[in-house]
Amino acid sequence: MTCLDVVLPTPEENLACDEALLDLCEIDGADEILRFWEPQSYFVVLGYGNRVAEEVNREICAAQKIPVLRRCSGGGTVLQGPGCLNYALILRIDEREPLHSIPTTNGFVMRRHRDALRELLGESVRAAGHTDLALGDLKFSGNAQRRRKNCLLFHGTFLVDFDIGRVAKLLRFPSRPPAYRQDRAHQDFLCNLPLGSALIREAIQKAWGTTKTLRECPREQISKLVEEKYSRTEWNLRF
Repeated sequence: MTCLDVVLPTPEENLACDEALLDLCEIDGADEILRFWEPQSYFVVLGYGNRVAEEVNREICAAQKIPVLRRCSGGGTVLQGPGCLNYALILRIDEREPLHSIPTTNGFVMRRHRDALRELLGESVRAAGHTDLALGDLKFSGNAQRRRKNCLLFHGTFLVDFDIGRVAKLLRFPSRPPAYRQDRAHQDFLCNLPLGSALIREAIQKAWGTTKTLRECPREQISKLVEEKYSRTEWNLRF
């Protein structure tokens, strides 16, 4: 597996990069990839099927000039910003392996990340809901996937030094909360990991056995995706 650690200049480019890497593996047969990136500004990201009016406080986002964007994968709506460590995995699908369905893929990746972080933090790290990681009953990582015929994108966020207080101001209570949330408000449900991003990167790379470094991302495809999708209101505010 190849590792790519790159932050692109805009939120739209960073979202497009994950999809472009999926295309690179699906169409061109590239190696499996683990990518890391940390945003430099705040922006809201809707899951593919989320409705803006149900998930986002749009007036407050507009007043604070916080972009509202949409990703290509499912899952819930999140606030991104400084203090979030994002990762993306591009994995090959094999019907004989744990990646043959959405639920088995969720379990496979969550268990691997849980075990990697347990070495640093102990048994309090657990997989919760369908695609969350938690310290006890406090969520620190949300994740989602997008599947193609031969490859899949599995990506998510680790909260490291994030301003959790901002979440309640910009996001509504989620339309489909996991049962373990027990109707808790954002600030009572989320937590930061007591680890630096460098330690998390190292643990996740070790868990996936990365052996090579990718020096460049598919910028031409990223630019095309930004122009045709991620910069367009028709995509971002489609629901």
